Amino acid sequence: YHAIKKAHPGALLFFRMGDFYELFFEDAVAAAAALDIALTKRGKHEGFDIPMCGVPVHTAEGYLARLIRAGFKVAICEQTEEPSNRRKGPLARAVVRTVTAGTLTEEGLLDARRNNYLLGIAESGGQLGIAWLDLSTGAFALGPTSEAALAGDLARLRPGEILLPERLLA
Repeated sequence: YHAIKKAHPGALLFFRMGDFYELFFEDAVAAAAALDIALTKRGKHEGFDIPMCGVPVHTAEGYLARLIRAGFKVAICEQTEEPSNRRKGPLARAVVRTVTAGTLTEEGLLDARRNNYLLGIAESGGQLGIAWLDLSTGAFALGPTSEAALAGDLARLRPGEILLPERLLA
């Protein structure tokens, strides 16, 4: 668990355990509050109780939608081996998908009335450019912009997520 979580900083880890996606530690505290579900505990780590919450796999899409709408990024960790092929110890697991507002493709998580763009902003040679992609439809476009036009471009496209280099945040 810890190695997988460390490899996905900033994401809540939906850790598959049988018929549930479980969240632990700080992820559990944040998710329980955002989803209004019970925060429990499971075992101890370094002498302290491990906070835990979980959602059933068969209803996970609804909970995932709520977390994404609340601004979270979620890494979905699945079992990568069958229990029947099990060696001693826990089943192998790996993150199979990271879900963010701009990477949604499931119909149940999308607003059918508008595109869900993942938009990137880049700067080169003092010029700004934007590119936008809707993963659910495959629509892709790009074009130049400027500091003065950027707010209007963002209002027109209404991206679900924006990617930009840190240097543009200053």
